[in-house]
This record gives sequence, C-alpha cells and structure tokens, in this order.
Amino acid sequence: MEKKFVLNLVDKKQIPEQEPERQYYFMDIAKEYIRQLSEAKGSPMTFHVSTFGCQMNARDSEKLVGILEKIGYVEEDSEQADFVIYNTCTVRENANNKVYGRLGYLNGFQKKNPFMMIGMCGCMMQEPTVVEKIKQSYRFVNLIFGTHNIYKFAELIVTALENSFSSHAAKRGTSMTIDIWKDTDKIVEDLPVERKYPFKSGVNIMFGCNNFCSYCIVPYVRGRERSREPKEIIREIERLVADGVVEVMLLGQNVNSYGKNLDEPMSFAQLLQEIEKIEGLERIRFMTSHPKDLSDELIEVMKNSKKICKHLHLPLQSGSSRILKEMNRRYDKEHYLELVEKIRAAVPDIALTTDIIVGFPGETEEDFEETMDVVRKVRYDSAFTFIYSKRTGTPAAVKEEQVPPEVVKARFDRLLKEVQTISAEKAQALTGQTLPVLIEEQNGQDEHLVTGRLSNNSTVHLPGSTDLIGKIVDVTLKECKGFYYLGELA
Repeated sequence: MEKKFVLNLVDKKQIPEQEPERQYYFMDIAKEYIRQLSEAKGSPMTFHVSTFGCQMNARDSEKLVGILEKIGYVEEDSEQADFVIYNTCTVRENANNKVYGRLGYLNGFQKKNPFMMIGMCGCMMQEPTVVEKIKQSYRFVNLIFGTHNIYKFAELIVTALENSFSSHAAKRGTSMTIDIWKDTDKIVEDLPVERKYPFKSGVNIMFGCNNFCSYCIVPYVRGRERSREPKEIIREIERLVADGVVEVMLLGQNVNSYGKNLDEPMSFAQLLQEIEKIEGLERIRFMTSHPKDLSDELIEVMKNSKKICKHLHLPLQSGSSRILKEMNRRYDKEHYLELVEKIRAAVPDIALTTDIIVGFPGETEEDFEETMDVVRKVRYDSAFTFIYSKRTGTPAAVKEEQVPPEVVKARFDRLLKEVQTISAEKAQALTGQTLPVLIEEQNGQDEHLVTGRLSNNSTVHLPGSTDLIGKIVDVTLKECKGFYYLGELA
C-alpha cells in the first residue's frame, strides 16, 4: 500500500555496541520517528498488544508496552491502533490458526490507515514454516521477530519504521522486517517495562527449557535453559519493591532447574532464600515446577519461609507411569505421589494445582484410571485439564496410536467432573476462616466490591473501596461459591 507520509530519516552515528545502552540509543531515534508521524497524522500514534499464551508471554508483553510508551506511542484497547502487535503462542496448532484469522482481519484496517504497522513476535515466529507462510500470504505484516531477541525491540522498531515509511518504501511498497534467531545465550534486561499491576510483578529468573517432553514444542521455540545471575534478579526485585511491588512471581519454564548453567551454580532453593531477605517484599510465587527435580531442599525452604505463598503448581500430565515414560517426563506415578506426601507433610495448608493431558497417544482405559487414582489421592485444589492436541514437530505427533476423539471426550468429561467435585470440597473447608488477601482490583461486576487473592491463589470478592488496592488485609471468608469466596474485612 502506498504510504502518504515519508519519514525524515535520522543519521545514525556512534551506535553503542553494549546492551542495553544500544537499545536506549534506538529508543531515542524511534521517539523522533513517532514524533514526526504523530505530527503528520495530527494526533498521537497509538498501539495495541495482543498476548496469547503463558505468563512468560504476558511478561514479554509488559516489556513491549514499556518500550512503546517510552518512544511516544499511546496504548489503546482496539486493534484499529496504528501499531498492532501479536505476541503469539504455539503450544497448540489451533492457536496458530486463530492468529492467521486475526491477521486477515487486520489487513482491512491497514488498508484504511496509512500510518498502521503490524508486528508479530513470540513462540509461533520461531517456527520456520510459520514465517514462510506469513512471507507468502500476509505480505502486509511489517515486523516479525521471535523469542530470543525481544530485547532488540527498539532497534527492530526503528528498522521497521524506516522500511515502512522511507522514500524507498513509498515508491516500492512496504518491506518486511524479519529478525529470527535460532537460539541465544544472551540475557538482556534493564529495559523499560510497563507493569499491568503497580503492586505485583512477574520476574524472569531463567529462559528456555531442556526437558523435551514428547508432546511439547516449547524447547524448540524457547531454546535451551539459561539462568539469570542471582545478583541481577535480586537487584530487579529490590527496584520493584522500591516502586511499590509487594508480590513477585518468579518465572521460568522449569524453575527447579534454575542456576545449573551459572558459572557459580546456585539452586532455586538458595535463590528463594536470598529473595526472602528483601525488605518490603511480602509475597513470593513461582512457576512452573517440574516434579522430576523438585528437591528436598526446596521443600524445606518452603516450609520455613514467611513469604512464599501456600500454592504450588505441580504438573502431573498423566497418572500412568507407562504414559509418563512415553511423554519423557522422567518421573513415575510413585515418585509423584511420594513428592506430594513430602510437600504436604512440610506445608500442610498448601494448595496444589496441576496440569493433566487426556488422550495422549496410546492411552488405554487402565492408563486413564491411573490418572483418576492420582487425582483422588492428591485431591487438587484445582486442575487445568487438556485434551491432547497433536503438535507438529514433536515426537508424539507421529505416534500411530492416536485415541479416538469420542473416547477422549468421554474421559475428559469424567476427569473434569472429578476435579470440580474435589476442588469444591477443598474450597468449602476454608469457609469461616480469616486469612490475608492481597486486594488487586475493583470488581468488574459491582463497583462496591473489590477483588483479591489468598496466599493459596484463590479469588475473594468483598465490600471495599479502591484505596485498598495493593494492600494485604485480613478478610473473613463468609461464603464459598465453588471457585471463589465472598468475604468481608476482619
């Protein structure tokens, strides 16, 4: 599409080689470009970030938003913004199809808006077939980058703006900016971040995954495990606390593997002990924990901690030792149940949640009953239940013993019913207790109510004003509504 405006390009001199200084240099250039475009448009340039997928992606999106606001873009809710970015997930193939559908929709807006750019990033972009498809069928996309070079976002924006609004682009049509890295050992933080909540924040402690579960694409798109230096993590959390944060969520594909690749190895348990010492920090959460290497040391730290929340997400995936082996999970049913026993002995009031896949290739009725047995024995506070989805590029996708869809659906329904019955019983047991709640927001349905979370991650609604937001207050749980509580200030 012919652009109506041509940027006056900045002459780049003495570009810093070191990060993050290099990115701040490009932020200044991008700021000048956005100023020019806003002037030509007659109103501020706007952006919209759509996030698909996990909490790692959500944290990445906060980084994107932080940089976009730094360079002068203004956020808006609509996908009719001047710069729309899809931060994609590729765990399931239908997620990919959803994104393609949305892209077609955006093309219509772009044809009407000469200032509009479209960006794609995240896990889906790490698949060569996806990038090829976008190059062939969605030529109107301006910027494509992956998971390994998100820290280069400012530099990539400058290139994309120049490719879209230069005199060259005006004559010959928009050029795509594509920068995909196969892998990296680089970790660059210390860049602008716009947090969704002022009082809580995700903190990346490691990136990548070495587990290669046979159904999962993540190690292929997120790369190998890389841990951040503990001093950098501590420094980041201290800055967050100084800025009003009372709760952090430590993020990693498998936090239990933290520190193994550091020059001076440090276990995840040891990192938690250091974070515990930070004054002003009230709550520590973390995810995800892989059962294969959840250590006795970590259980001991959780037992003695005053700040680690009473909630552990411990993915099971299957209760069948045979299926677990096929999944390459590297633990069996007995090990998992022993682990749960240890955790519950150390932290009796802990809430346990999990992930379960139904219908993995070759799953028999006996295998499924093993899963149901674990569910009944562990009695999870809640569970994320999934029907197995064939993921091209994973070993499980080529297995011939795919379970018939009607069998999978019947098993899934049985599992869901069991999980919901148990979680309702577990939740009911807390009714009448007075417990600390972090108030997070005004209730969306009733302005007289505020909503917060218990240490065990359960949701509580209670009467209260917005000045409670960000504070931890004692709340009496008056009524259990299954998946949430109604309470009142104690």
